[in-house]
Amino acid sequence: YNVIPNSKYDLALVIIPKKNVTGWMENGTFDKIRSYADKVAIMQEGPHWCFQDYILSEQIWYYNTLRAADILFVHNKLDVKYYKGITGHTDVRILPTLMIEDGVKNLPKEDRKGVMVGGNFVSWYGGFDSYVVAKSIDETIYSPQMGRRQEGEEQLGINQLPFMSWVDWIKALNNRKYGIHLMRTHAAGTFALNCAFLGIPCIGYKGLDTQEICHPQLSIEIGEIEKAKEMLGNLKNNSYFYKECSEQAKENYKKYYHEDIFNSTFKKQFKIS
Repeated sequence: YNVIPNSKYDLALVIIPKKNVTGWMENGTFDKIRSYADKVAIMQEGPHWCFQDYILSEQIWYYNTLRAADILFVHNKLDVKYYKGITGHTDVRILPTLMIEDGVKNLPKEDRKGVMVGGNFVSWYGGFDSYVVAKSIDETIYSPQMGRRQEGEEQLGINQLPFMSWVDWIKALNNRKYGIHLMRTHAAGTFALNCAFLGIPCIGYKGLDTQEICHPQLSIEIGEIEKAKEMLGNLKNNSYFYKECSEQAKENYKKYYHEDIFNSTFKKQFKIS
């Protein structure tokens, strides 16, 4: 709030937090940012419906602020449709999720075992659904420890990772053979992207670009639990299918999400030489 730039910029990229929105309203933060940039872009944080959990005054402020922005950067193709529809905004662009590979390049090829489920047991992450699918095969189950973790999750036989840095998380994920993330909350899609980078087949829901693009054969409609179980069983029992999904994920990551692709896309959008 108190850092004042010493010059004016071409573009300011703003991320409105999921919480403490009242502080932004009361401090006029967005207006202050606009005074120091020729254009202001708002980058989506969380699912596109997240703001509807705000109190009403915050919802109205958020809506008006979106409309006042010059550009809206969003996560998924579905988000483009939503934000255009709700705001009438004409400049809504996908800003692809990015992995900075420094620190995780050339990881050793582990003897991978076990299933990594992508979230905890709350509706936001859909962890219970992922757990039920993971239990359908005879493999050890792992999960990251998130901020919304429920007490007692480890008593279900889940090996829960401690809080760790992102680099350590990628190294831990590299030990696992399968990924499951039945998360209905479509946002940046980092779990599916991390799996693709490592060549770990990931079962997840359609509507999330990183899932659909990197793992097309393992993307299902919301609620198709039986189909998810069938896919996981096929991955375990059919080595050819597993290899195909693994190689496809790595290829699609390089084609659509590699840092070089991100940089060239961003430069084209803003005509940067």
